[in-house]
Amino acid sequence: MTASSSPSARGVLDGYRVVDCSIAMAGPFAAQRLGDLGADVVKVEPTAGEWQRFAAAGGARGNAINVSFLSLNRNKRSLAVDLKSDAGREVVRELIAGADVFLQNYRPGVAARLGLDYETLAAINPSLVYVSMSGYGEDGPYQDRPGQDLLLQAMSGAMLSAGREGEPPSPAGQYLADAITASTAFEAVLAALLHRERTGEGQLVTVNMLDALTTLQMQELSVYTVGGVPQRRGAEPNAHVYIRAPYGVFATADGYLALGFADLQKLGEILGEDSFADMDPEVHGWTHRDDLYATVARHLRTRDTQHWLDTLLPAGMWVGPVYGYEDLVADPQIIHNGTFVEYDHPTEGRVKTPGFPYRFAKTPARIDRGAPLVGEHSSEILAELGIEADRIRELLDSGVIAETSAP
Repeated sequence: MTASSSPSARGVLDGYRVVDCSIAMAGPFAAQRLGDLGADVVKVEPTAGEWQRFAAAGGARGNAINVSFLSLNRNKRSLAVDLKSDAGREVVRELIAGADVFLQNYRPGVAARLGLDYETLAAINPSLVYVSMSGYGEDGPYQDRPGQDLLLQAMSGAMLSAGREGEPPSPAGQYLADAITASTAFEAVLAALLHRERTGEGQLVTVNMLDALTTLQMQELSVYTVGGVPQRRGAEPNAHVYIRAPYGVFATADGYLALGFADLQKLGEILGEDSFADMDPEVHGWTHRDDLYATVARHLRTRDTQHWLDTLLPAGMWVGPVYGYEDLVADPQIIHNGTFVEYDHPTEGRVKTPGFPYRFAKTPARIDRGAPLVGEHSSEILAELGIEADRIRELLDSGVIAETSAP
């Protein structure tokens, strides 16, 4: 099972072991990225299975594994263990002793209660890179608030950078806070591992969703904090308060078109709009934002999308179609890039899913296994730790660990 043109090539992180004790999206997504680069990712989950196995986004439940879990847990092995038991915690400590990275997004206080806090695990494995993920930070006034994607998007300020004044803010069309936090944690792990390669030192790394989403807005927030420009939406749905008009999504006769940073003189010639002739984009693009948007919108709705693409693209305009997922998956550039990968899963059949956002010439990312069943690799992982077969059988019989065999 591979999505690499060179199946025998080593991954960048081959030989590293990651213990993934995270749930939901941000943590599992970060750990999956590490697995895509060759790390041995052991997903530690309850004996009944991680919460995400039972929370199907979009109602896509699958056969034995729903699509939410499937999409966030490829290239992992599952160890299903009861962390509320002394025997279960001992098993995980044995796993940690030989691990390189530990990743968790427990609620405040849970890691310490389970004996999985940084101080405890660093005493077992001083070279461990320990990643703690949270919604708002490890402490502070909001530490106990729910770190849910929509709530973080709302708090980040980003929703008020687009749309019309007086109309409700619009959330992003993806789980933006979760995805950005996952990428931030992934980046942090690689940096911490590089430090360890140079010094031999492990360390505690903390990542929170609020800071990840706030620092993502480096340019926008600096315009406010340094430039002193207020974040003010206008009467028309301009796509961003800090970009000059015309900039946004416009209705056409049969759909929608995205247009940005147009040369006003050239655009005026194409549209037959004489009022643009004497306008300076860097002046009037700001002072006449709503008027410009409304005028361009009036012209663009008179013809279909393909007409405007055929007309504006050759003229050097920054213009493009507005896709739904059906259009995106079929797009020739997406196909050319190999953006989606396909593989066979033992319970879910042929799976087509987004692949990798990076390319390595010598150490390509690849898919070695799909998302695991609950505890699918419990015995295998424990045997690798040197735990004898009799003890493994005892742990299984007592319910401390669980195992599900793939068909």
